[in-house]
Amino acid sequence: MTTSSTNIDYNAPYAREVRSGGFFARTEAWLDERGKGAWIAAMVLGFIVFWPVGLALLAYMIWSKRMFSGKCATRRHAHSHLRTTMKSSGNTAFDAYKTETLRRLEEEQQNFESFLERLRDAKDKAEFDQFMEDRAKRPSEDDTDEDDAA
Repeated sequence: MTTSSTNIDYNAPYAREVRSGGFFARTEAWLDERGKGAWIAAMVLGFIVFWPVGLALLAYMIWSKRMFSGKCATRRHAHSHLRTTMKSSGNTAFDAYKTETLRRLEEEQQNFESFLERLRDAKDKAEFDQFMEDRAKRPSEDDTDEDDAA
């Protein structure tokens, strides 16, 4: 097993695939690991250094669909995770335990969210009551205007 000082296994199948691709494949994989922000930063730097490089990166990002793969890709991943969670493991005892645990967790989440809602309502009411109390204590502007006129 060959590793670098960062403990990366360069003999792993994914590493061999990227290493054999050359500089551009490694750079692409490196930017992909860091997300869309890294691609945008590389594009901006490309425009600053030499504008055709920035333009080429922009064209590549649009062509490879990296530019517009934000929330839709995340949503697809969430749905696939949900399907995996609800899939049967083949062991009925474990499946029953999993179903009961998920039901209990959902119930706890709903109870907590309703608690937070009641807490927000109580805070809003306390703030409004304080406002009304401060307003009642303050002399009205009409009273001060009448005193000035006399």
